[in-house]
Amino acid sequence: MRILLIEDDPDLAEVVALGLRNESYAVDLAGTYADAEELLRTTGYDVACVDLGLPDGDGLDLLRRLAHDGALRRPRRSLVLTARDAVADRVAGLDAGADDYLVKPFHFAELVARLRALARRGTGYGARIQVGELTLDLAAHRAWRGGAELNLTAREFSLLRYFMHHPGEVLSAEDLLEHVWDVHANPFTASVRVILSRLRRKLGDPALIVTVTSVGYRLGAPS
Repeated sequence: MRILLIEDDPDLAEVVALGLRNESYAVDLAGTYADAEELLRTTGYDVACVDLGLPDGDGLDLLRRLAHDGALRRPRRSLVLTARDAVADRVAGLDAGADDYLVKPFHFAELVARLRALARRGTGYGARIQVGELTLDLAAHRAWRGGAELNLTAREFSLLRYFMHHPGEVLSAEDLLEHVWDVHANPFTASVRVILSRLRRKLGDPALIVTVTSVGYRLGAPS
């Protein structure tokens, strides 16, 4: 899952981003309204975490724009992260289009739990995802094939999670780069192929992720 973290406090932004990356999320940072706008013009995000008090604008205005401005790519979900704790502020944030609202200071574990909840909305998935022989525990960051636990890196876990959220779908390398890697990924490297090869090897035989020639990759049942 790829997250846009819009936060003008650089120390807080770095701490939260590091924690989220350790949870196997891809995270891009924007410290201003303008930075966020630039990223949203070119990149699709699964979740935007929006601070309201930005130095060059109000996060509420950005949330409202996402609903109707075709020049911006609207994230699938949005979460307000702000020190504004009055009921009127919460109502304004949700009415502006946010899916959730979390007041600073917050516990990091709660932020991660809310992100998991946002990711589950509309999918029918719970805290565990089951696809054929594969089981993924999103909270514990554990994965199994059959009864055997898989020893996955954070990136491998994130890649498998994305495949398991889209079982049977053909996913291009560009899809995987956009949702599993962050803005620092070089689209001209073999990064997707290398991580995917490692994941396939750890998943074992028969193969669960197959290559669809000239199109991409698909997670399906073994033949």
